[in-house]
This record gives sequence, structure tokens and C-alpha cells, in this order.
Amino acid sequence: MIDPATAYDLGGKLVMLGWIGLIASLFIERARPAAQAGGRLIIPALLAVAYGLLIRTGFSEAEGGGYGSISEVRALFASDSALTAGWLHYLAFDLFVGSWIVADGLKRHISVLLILPCLPLTFLFGPLGLLLFILLRLAFSRRQLAENL
Repeated sequence: MIDPATAYDLGGKLVMLGWIGLIASLFIERARPAAQAGGRLIIPALLAVAYGLLIRTGFSEAEGGGYGSISEVRALFASDSALTAGWLHYLAFDLFVGSWIVADGLKRHISVLLILPCLPLTFLFGPLGLLLFILLRLAFSRRQLAENL
């Protein structure tokens, strides 16, 4: 059993280390391997373990909870364990996406100053940060294509 409040606090602190590492890796090349390992593998894996423990408890606590309707989802997240598991789910996936954004952007030689705004947007609003990077990636690819013609 894992305490939801403790998992929430520790998960938030752990994921912040991952985001700080990713931002630092944009400017400090030597930090990239450790930041990528932390952001893509280690921290998401730790959050996934806590998620697994919490969701198991959350499902057993939630009366009428499930994914079949919005009222079932609301009932599911009435449990602190399931709610915290949901939060850790967001944290793990957003950090993973942020790690991919950094790796892909650097591989494509996109300026770190263009990649940088995608990270806080991904941290705060997940899919919107990803969308910004996808648009940036498309624009950059078209520019490279035009330059090579």
C-alpha cells in the first residue's frame, strides 16, 4: 500500500528533477545522456510503479467507478488513490513526451531557443506542448526541404 499524499508529493518533486534536467540538457551537452535517461526511462518507470500500486487500490475503493461514462470516471477519481494515480499518469507521460521533444529537436538541429517553449507548455498542458513541437517540426522540415532544392 502506498499513501496517495506521499506519492503525490514525491512524484511532483521527482518529475521536476526530470524537467530541470531536460531544460539543462538543451544548453549543456554533457548533461544530455543523464537527462534523457532520467526523463525517458528512470523517472517514468518509478512513477509507473507508484501508479500501478495506486491504481490497484483506487479501483477497489471506487464504487461504480470505471471508464464507460463520464459519471463512472468521476466516481473512479473520487478515490484519492485513483486520483493520485491519474496525476502520476500525466506526470510520467508528459515528461516522456518532453524527453522525446528534446531528443527529436536536437537530432533535427532545431534551435534550442525554439524547442525551449515547448517544454513548459508540455509540462503544464501536455497535448498543447506536443502540438507546438509538431508544428515547429513541420515548419522546420519544410524550411530544410526548401533550402535543399
